[in-house]
Amino acid sequence: QVQLVESGGGLVQAGDSLRLSCAASGRTFRLYAMGWFRQAPGKEREFVAAISWSAGNTYYADSVKGRFTISRDNAKNTRYLQLKSLKPEDTAVYYCAARTKYYSSSYSRPNEYDAWGQGTQVTVSS
Repeated sequence: QVQLVESGGGLVQAGDSLRLSCAASGRTFRLYAMGWFRQAPGKEREFVAAISWSAGNTYYADSVKGRFTISRDNAKNTRYLQLKSLKPEDTAVYYCAARTKYYSSSYSRPNEYDAWGQGTQVTVSS
């Protein structure tokens, strides 16, 4: 099993930046990819970004391209999500998720991730 712990959320103003971290522990050698999702009140969980575990290929939702960057530190088994130029509509609980095998060529489907962190709140004021 894999355990995930997110950190780094907070309350910021529009235009500010934040960096979220997701530390993985347990059977990390079995990981295929890591993803970030977010869920705003009253809305469905949506894909934000993903990175393949070994090759480091990255994937982004159109709504965050050019503003968010996903990266990795393999030595720490940690993945990061750098959020820049934040907007009030970015307000949500952000979750990291781990994928342990290949399901499809899409990285944006929540049901293709096997483990989830507890979430970290990001609130952007206007």
